[in-house]
Amino acid sequence: MPNLQTTYMGLRLKNPIVPSASPLSRDLNGIKALEDAGAGAIVLYSLFQEQVALETGEVPDRLFRGALGIADATAHFPQRHEYPRGPEEYVEHLRKAKASVGIPLIASMNGTSKGGWLDYARRLEEAGADALELNIYYIPTTDMLMGMDVETIYVDIVAAVRNSIKIPLAVKLSPFFSAIPNVAMQLDQAGADALVLFNRFYQPDIDVPSQEVRPVLSLSRSEDMLLPLRWIAILYGQVGTSLALTSGVHSADDVLKAILAGADVAHVCSFLLQHGTGALKTLLDDLTRRMDELGMDSIESLRGRLSLQSHVEPAAFERASYVKVLQSFGRI
Repeated sequence: MPNLQTTYMGLRLKNPIVPSASPLSRDLNGIKALEDAGAGAIVLYSLFQEQVALETGEVPDRLFRGALGIADATAHFPQRHEYPRGPEEYVEHLRKAKASVGIPLIASMNGTSKGGWLDYARRLEEAGADALELNIYYIPTTDMLMGMDVETIYVDIVAAVRNSIKIPLAVKLSPFFSAIPNVAMQLDQAGADALVLFNRFYQPDIDVPSQEVRPVLSLSRSEDMLLPLRWIAILYGQVGTSLALTSGVHSADDVLKAILAGADVAHVCSFLLQHGTGALKTLLDDLTRRMDELGMDSIESLRGRLSLQSHVEPAAFERASYVKVLQSFGRI
């Protein structure tokens, strides 16, 4: 039987399949069910900066500019009772969950800027979190910000959290940076222990009859993993952090693709929301069977085999692959 063990930012996991932040971890029964189904670790659903702001009155400075801006913008956010738990209850939920399961639990915080909400990183560490994942969800909507300004937002937040906690720290990255390897290096130097590729940003739709913007949550498909797969293959060996692939993991082959590119773990979410927590056991069984079929001895021996580290000139390889794909459709 193949050895599925892997190491993710220093945490030894029994397998590389990690349920990412989702409603499945909002109650203890859901967390226990994920453990029973075989999860290597679990990322808890997120504590939002805006939740902390509701308790403290602190305004996220990256979002709201001026009194009128604050009054208008805050009306769009959920009210206190619409969140599953308040900040203090989230900490207590983590504490109870940690006492109930034996696998690593990774707390999750979602925000846009430095501020008092980052104090909860230390609170979550004290509550027993084995690691913390920072989901920095920020889309610049003004021409007053340059690319380096957005990078600075990420680096400053990571550095501030790193200075306040000792547990491993993962950062969920956006795919929209112009020079991802340089950003990855900056985050590595700022204290990130893992990079999670990539954040799936909210994509609004427009309802034509009502002429209104309509919120849309689209679950991932296997083809959605191609973008993070490419960048993990590029980053593997260039940064000292662990790498996690998220988006589009729906099968055993998807998990193996992530590992072959250089990931330590594959995050799953949409697959479980579509098929239920029990599908995780099926995915693990399929992974073991598939590795047996292909003569693969262990996850560790597969990692990075197909990364760009194995190519003498990665940029030329990337360009050549691009040209070959286009030419495969005939004359352009």
